[in-house]
Amino acid sequence: MGSLRAAWIVALVAAMCAAPRAQAQDVTLTARDGEIEISGDLLGFDGEFYRVETIYGELTVDGSGVLCEGPGCPSLEDYVARVSISGAPVMGRVLLPALIEAFAIRKAYDVERLETDGNTLVYRLFGDGRERPAGEFTLRLPNTEEGFADLLANEADIVMADREIRSEELRHARQAGLGDLESKGRSRVIALDALVPVVSPSNPVQGVTPAELAGVLSGDIANWSALGGPDAPIAVHLRDETSGLGQATEDRLLAPADRGLAAGAQRHGTSRALLEAVTQDPFALGVTYRSETGEALPLVLEGSCGFAVQASRRAIKTEDYPLTAPLFLYLPARRFPKLVREFLDYLRHPSAQLVIRRAGFVDQAPEEIAISAQGDRFANAIAQAGPEVGLGELKRMMALLTPLARLTTTFRFEAGSARLDAQSRSNVQALARALEMGLYDARRIVFVGFSDGQGSAAANRDIAMRRAKAVRAAVLGGAETAQLDRLTVETAAFGEALPMACDDSAWGRKVNRRVEVWVR
Repeated sequence: MGSLRAAWIVALVAAMCAAPRAQAQDVTLTARDGEIEISGDLLGFDGEFYRVETIYGELTVDGSGVLCEGPGCPSLEDYVARVSISGAPVMGRVLLPALIEAFAIRKAYDVERLETDGNTLVYRLFGDGRERPAGEFTLRLPNTEEGFADLLANEADIVMADREIRSEELRHARQAGLGDLESKGRSRVIALDALVPVVSPSNPVQGVTPAELAGVLSGDIANWSALGGPDAPIAVHLRDETSGLGQATEDRLLAPADRGLAAGAQRHGTSRALLEAVTQDPFALGVTYRSETGEALPLVLEGSCGFAVQASRRAIKTEDYPLTAPLFLYLPARRFPKLVREFLDYLRHPSAQLVIRRAGFVDQAPEEIAISAQGDRFANAIAQAGPEVGLGELKRMMALLTPLARLTTTFRFEAGSARLDAQSRSNVQALARALEMGLYDARRIVFVGFSDGQGSAAANRDIAMRRAKAVRAAVLGGAETAQLDRLTVETAAFGEALPMACDDSAWGRKVNRRVEVWVR
């Protein structure tokens, strides 16, 4: 039986990537040594494994250990690796197509693109002069909410999401046997974007605070004069409530302020329609993605204490910009064909990060920022230092950081929680992989904790140190195969000594609560 077990991989599963049951056909799988024979209805074949409904239940069998006989047996030579991906148009129109085409070039496939309708794209990959494709990627572009609905209805294999999965979607996925879509390996951030307030180029207002922006969206601020502009009513424009962008806008801007959307706000079915409305009206304000600003003018996010930040690539990577928007792929607990698995692995490759940048999004490749390029940060630290942060503490901080460079990999926490936010959870996995690959061998890594200014300076340093140690433990815990004796890993904390935003708002305090990574 030992040879048989080595040849067969059998597992009971509730949901796998497969053909519908209506297409099931009789097959007989016989072990190559002839010892065991299993008959049943073929439910699916992914190029490597058969999934069969038998008298023993549903079984998954390694194709390399069996011979298949019967009318349902697939042709191994003509097998096509198919995957259906559904969800956010902001990902499916440009980002995923660019990555599929780059992957095909890397793997020496020819690509054929078909647009079956305005919301469906099909990419077929051909290799070795074959007339039949080796793989087929179908991209459906309704919205994030519909993407999750397609997954639950077995009409999609992967979801493109421009927001985090919601609790009811998570619960339904578990009930459908798709696994925990929030667990490691089931949720993956593939690129970064940001929510940005935009106005017409003819609008004289250049910036807005997050609190003012929430006030505008809720209708509490209704005239441009309250923002330093002309005496004119503000026309608010947002995406529709079923879109990921519309939902993220309410979740990120209105919910934290415990406000509802203004009754007169205009909703749009597409980002293009929203941008056209904003650019044509000098008194309009909208919220869109950084990757989709078009001719509209993005506003700078300001703070009452003098801080201001633009949605630059670097500020989004570090989450110094408070409205970063990770773009997710959600993967159910099912086995994908080999070609699809290779594509998912490619998304982490450095060349894929370059494709992401060229497509107009923000990649996740870590960058090192020399301390000489961070003058504004340290000038703000001195200007905003509270009475409990003296010159001695600033000198201690500078003595540690001056020989080092800051990584754009930063860790921040969900509001009112010790749990890392989605972008930071992705950063844990990325940094752990980098350590396993030896990219930081012979180097010094310091996890540096910072806090907001609420409470005493001593207590804030303690809190910041605990967070730094927790992030260090999470990263090292994820780097299971890393040879940690080849590098130096330390922790440090400076509490409220280096604020990134004003402490007089929940937005600013969230930005200030962070763990940075510094390297030498």
